[in-house]
Amino acid sequence: MRSTQRDGGPTSVIGRAFGLLAAFRPTDGALSLSELARRTGLSKATVHRLVHQMAEQGAVEISAEGVRVGTRLFELGQLAARPRSLRDAAAPHLADLREATGETVHLAVSDGAEVLYVQKLESRRVPDVDSRVGGRMPLYCTAVGKVLLAHAPADVVREVLAGPLERRTPRTVVAPGLLERELARIRETGVGEEREESTVGVACVASPVFATSGKVVAAVSITGRSTRVDPSRLAPAVRTAALGISRSLRSAGWLPEDVRSRPG
Repeated sequence: MRSTQRDGGPTSVIGRAFGLLAAFRPTDGALSLSELARRTGLSKATVHRLVHQMAEQGAVEISAEGVRVGTRLFELGQLAARPRSLRDAAAPHLADLREATGETVHLAVSDGAEVLYVQKLESRRVPDVDSRVGGRMPLYCTAVGKVLLAHAPADVVREVLAGPLERRTPRTVVAPGLLERELARIRETGVGEEREESTVGVACVASPVFATSGKVVAAVSITGRSTRVDPSRLAPAVRTAALGISRSLRSAGWLPEDVRSRPG
């Protein structure tokens, strides 16, 4: 008989609740209980019970159309100290970069083996880049991700390079040796590039942001259609913006690794 829960899935109430929230995708509206059960591997009865408990706390909203992520989560998300203070320091530099290049600008931090986008200023051109604040991508195939990976602790680099490395497009680099050499170049030049490695038709260039201690805490990038964006040509602009954000963080004495680190 097939289990109604995936092997290795969360067993705690909190783990299952977060699993339900993580089942929602950026393009989703309301989801049915059956669809949530399918995506999470939980039984429909478990989903029904958890959804109603979460609705009492405002984490989700239940209507005739189905279940939606609740506005209470948006409110709580605004309290995240690290992204908010980082975005405040970066705001004028990101605006200048978008104005100077006309392309989409991202600010991102690392979270495990993934990039977490904490700010996006959209290009006024069409079509736009398919990304969002709060969205995630693998470290190894994005410009911001490779910049962050180049400055990550050795154990994180080993874990990422050990794979598996999904070939997301025909141009994705999945050979660990090639990635290691690219990370070394990034540390030397202060610039990382992507040419259709994460998404067909998209190119970007990124540079690291340093906190007071000299630790890389974020990366900033210019992203656009590969027919328009030449990473080599735009590298000086993105590096100037990243240095400006770094200066703003140093002026503020920003030490996220000391005062905002995760417990444990």
